[in-house]
Amino acid sequence: MKRFTLLMSLALAALSSTAQVTVSEPWVRATVPQQKATGAFMKLQSAQDAKLISAKSAVAGVVEVHEMAMDAGVMKMRAVDGLALPMGKAVDLKPGGYHVMLMDLKSQLKDGDVVPLTLTFETKDGKRQTMEVKATARNMSAPAQPSHGGHSGMKH
Repeated sequence: MKRFTLLMSLALAALSSTAQVTVSEPWVRATVPQQKATGAFMKLQSAQDAKLISAKSAVAGVVEVHEMAMDAGVMKMRAVDGLALPMGKAVDLKPGGYHVMLMDLKSQLKDGDVVPLTLTFETKDGKRQTMEVKATARNMSAPAQPSHGGHSGMKH
């Protein structure tokens, strides 16, 4: 019985040390033929302080976490080492802000295509969690606020 209790305690400790991130409303901007890059967008919320440290996808040769920000009056995009996810606070990845950048696309992403993404999160104590996400590609002419609460915006 003591061994069972010890094993259960260790299992619960392992569970509590992972980020426990919730991903909602994932989508990817559909592309036109020959377009080699696009963005993926979603809402992230973590049960504890964590950060999004990387992403990958079978549809792209390179996948990075990016931010867009104004610098001396010019909008600039750059890769970041990680995106902070404060405990309990929703963080939007959206056009014009933080997003997952898919580059060196292997083929066109058409409206309605399902794009697999693997997100990696890290807690303050260095524990990592990966999560598989399916994001639906949306056409450039998609409405700004689809009925299911997604986002639309600028193209990459």
